[in-house]
Amino acid sequence: MAAACGRREHALDVGCGSGQLSTLLAARFDRVTATDPSADQIASAAPHPRVAYRVEPAERIGLAAASVDLLTAAQAAHWFDLDAFHAEARRVVRPGGLVALLCYGVPTLGGAVGARFARFYWDEIHPHWPAARRHVEEGYRGLPFPYPEAALPETWIVRDWPRDALLGYVRTWSAVRRAEAAGQGATLAAFEADLAALWPDPREARRVRWPVVGRLGRVG
Repeated sequence: MAAACGRREHALDVGCGSGQLSTLLAARFDRVTATDPSADQIASAAPHPRVAYRVEPAERIGLAAASVDLLTAAQAAHWFDLDAFHAEARRVVRPGGLVALLCYGVPTLGGAVGARFARFYWDEIHPHWPAARRHVEEGYRGLPFPYPEAALPETWIVRDWPRDALLGYVRTWSAVRRAEAAGQGATLAAFEADLAALWPDPREARRVRWPVVGRLGRVG
């Protein structure tokens, strides 16, 4: 994305959370502004000499017009007031600059473990996700995106995890917490038991892959 920008003076990362993407952008741009409406998120964000963090919503950006070469939102755009956000994006991104709405899709694993994981996600826990989750699963294809589109480079997040790391990640899902609150904690327990049978050595690392998907467009 940085290469496609041409100029790499200033990137803006809205809904930045803890700054995971913001600090990566800082390796490619002279400076990065990173914003999030949550003061707690900004307080815990990873410091970087080229990243300036601000508490502000994506719909009200405190930057001058045409001052940004790349605007990104990672795993956040499905929560925005998109009409207001796009109006601000068109204001702050310079003509010819890029807007990228990114998210990471459903993780995949190989073999029988991967098949059991897919069944847990799509058949067992899926009804407990918030409705907005579908936008992530669809790679944001259903969201309004009023820019001429460019191809998003094929990118994956890849981790080699032992079994407990994967289960710890799964337990952070809001869908799992909702299922437990609804008295369906046995769903997770059954998944954990099946995973232990299919993956008996808890120290063995297995590859987990998340596709990075979304929309990339150029401001006219």
